[in-house]
Amino acid sequence: MQTIGTLEWTGTESWTDQEVIERVKAGDTALYEIIMRRYNQRLYRVARAILRDDAEAEDVLQDAYVRAYQHLHQFAGTALFSTWLTRIAVHEALRRLRLRKRNEQLEGTEFDEEDSMSIAESSPDPEQRASIAEAGQLLEEAVLALPEQYRPVVMMRDVEELSTSETAAALYLTEQNVKVRLHRGRAMIRNWLFTRVGGNAKQAFPFMGARCDRVVLGVFARLNEINTSSCNLA
Repeated sequence: MQTIGTLEWTGTESWTDQEVIERVKAGDTALYEIIMRRYNQRLYRVARAILRDDAEAEDVLQDAYVRAYQHLHQFAGTALFSTWLTRIAVHEALRRLRLRKRNEQLEGTEFDEEDSMSIAESSPDPEQRASIAEAGQLLEEAVLALPEQYRPVVMMRDVEELSTSETAAALYLTEQNVKVRLHRGRAMIRNWLFTRVGGNAKQAFPFMGARCDRVVLGVFARLNEINTSSCNLA
């Protein structure tokens, strides 16, 4: 038997997303934690790839889960629930990215496709190079250094191991576009990087322990506020 928050539960690993959702919609809100813990790492990785900021990525997760909860009745089941949920997180991350860019006072010049084909340069000193020797850390740096149009695709396909069709659906791209961006992204971070990292790719961008618990608790706190406000208005 496992414990979720204040709820004791068992055997839920075999429940489909749809089964969990139907129970949540029926009023068993505590079971929403199953969804959060099931997809925390995926959504964090995608948001992190877009925003390149840990704290903001966590905020995106909370906003995405709250928004998804508030619109569960709109989920028609025509796509995978995981895809629908990922789309919500992508929308929120991109919204924050646009807002950030709008507020930044930078000297921006348009760069062409050829310029975007190189990874952002960084010049770590020998001590920094030693600190990123670990394969997972090196992979994180390489992916996050990609231009923004390639980061989510590489993250979802090579790190999160989603299919081309799932990635295309989540990012509103064609499958051909996903393939092109993935090919270019891989070229940028060099094929030898993924060859050397190999099976350790899944160890990168972890979202476990206290961080995972923090998002779950934060979402439930906000849902409680929403439910309390609804009761007061009734």
